Amino acid sequence: MRALLPSLLVFASCTIEKRPAGVATTDTFDRAAIGDDWTNTGAPYQIKDGELVISKSHNHPLWLKKPLPRDAVIEVDAWSNSDVGDIKLEAWGDGKSYALTDSYTATSYVFIFGGWSNTISAIARMNEHGADRKTRTDWKVEKGKKYHFRIERRGAHLDWKIDDQPFLQFDDPKPLDGPDHAYLGFNDWEAELHFDNLRIAPL
Repeated sequence: MRALLPSLLVFASCTIEKRPAGVATTDTFDRAAIGDDWTNTGAPYQIKDGELVISKSHNHPLWLKKPLPRDAVIEVDAWSNSDVGDIKLEAWGDGKSYALTDSYTATSYVFIFGGWSNTISAIARMNEHGADRKTRTDWKVEKGKKYHFRIERRGAHLDWKIDDQPFLQFDDPKPLDGPDHAYLGFNDWEAELHFDNLRIAPL
């Protein structure tokens, strides 16, 4: 009679990359200083009259240290005190990157309203000059006008509304995820930008 040999089971070890647990967040900037919840990557960010003010950051974002939920809604009031518009923020980035030279490729989805001297608005996946970005040219930033942004991410779909009006959408076949794609950053080139009443909630 043939002897029965015990089965040999081999388990391959693997490392599962986990993203930080996202949290609901609000910030009204009603204080004197930026505070410990934010990482400044080297630009003159400040708080004035209860508003976050950015100018000449040259792609050195101000990153929120608290991670975003994987699927979330981000709401914020935003406006530009410059004729060039150029209101910009990043979402689901690594929370630390910034421009080392004049050229900058983000780690996030980039949302730009009135960029390129108020000629193009875009949602971009990391490269704001990439061929896969979604753009429109018919809505210009009005200097000094306050806008309400609402950005939603569900699965592979991004939806951006301004003042409750559909603005831009982006569908990503390879959604950004993991610990290198979990944070919110406010960004800028030269324009004087203002942000207020930030609210982040999971979906």
